[in-house]
Order: sequence, then structure tokens, then C-alpha cells
Amino acid sequence: MSVKYFVDTHILVYARDSTEPEKQPIAKQWLAHLWEQECGRISAQVLNEYYVTVTQKLKQGLSKEQARSAIRALAVWQPLEISSTLIESSWDIQDQYGYSWWDTLIITSALFLDCRYLLSEDMQHQQKISNLTIINPFLVTWNELE
Repeated sequence: MSVKYFVDTHILVYARDSTEPEKQPIAKQWLAHLWEQECGRISAQVLNEYYVTVTQKLKQGLSKEQARSAIRALAVWQPLEISSTLIESSWDIQDQYGYSWWDTLIITSALFLDCRYLLSEDMQHQQKISNLTIINPFLVTWNELE
């Protein structure tokens, strides 16, 4: 079985954001690799954040239908729902590592989905939390990890 990667919202957004010319091609390359290897994972939180960002916050955003179509496609990545168990575990991680609540939910979701890597530019690059390593995808490629 291939290594699983949890994808933070911003990576999905950068792939659609033409106002980020340095980050967009890198985000697209990462996502293409994850699609090809069938190893991308997300949560319902990520899908919700993505929808709001691409339909309401981007200068050159997506229509609601385009965003909904993208979310339907991402459903194959087994989005994890928020549960009371996830919340309880997140409190422990937040207390131990000091991340914001929303980032903590992302970290805990990645752990629940048994991901080896969490792709995020917003958290500490190469930090290990249990069996999970946070990776800034704009600093390394998947070839350097596997």
C-alpha cells in the first residue's frame, strides 16, 4: 500500500489560484502525483474550507458549480467527518503542540486516516507528531520523501 498524504486546504486552493504563479504549478504537480498514486486524503473540514475560499475569497475564484464539481471529485479521497472522538483527540494534540484549533483538527484528521505526511505550508516543516510528519510541499518533492 502506498504512503498516504493528507492535504491541507491551501494546497488545494493554490492549484486553482492563478494569482499565485510560483505556488500554483507546484501545488498542481503534487495533486497530480497524489491522484496518480491514489494516496491523497482530506477531511470534511478541508472540503468546507476549500468551497468557501474558492467561491468567496479568491479574486479569480470558481463558480459554485465548478467548486461543487471539484469537491465531488475529491470525495474519492475518503474525506473524514468530524466526530466527538476526533474532537477529544484534538484537544490533547492542541494542548501538547499549541497549534490553532483548525490546524489541530487537520493534524488529528491526518492521524486518524493513518497518513504518513501532512502537506501544509502553515505548520512547522518536518515536525513529527506521532507517526505523522508535517511537510511544506513548496520546499520538497515527493521523490525526496519516498
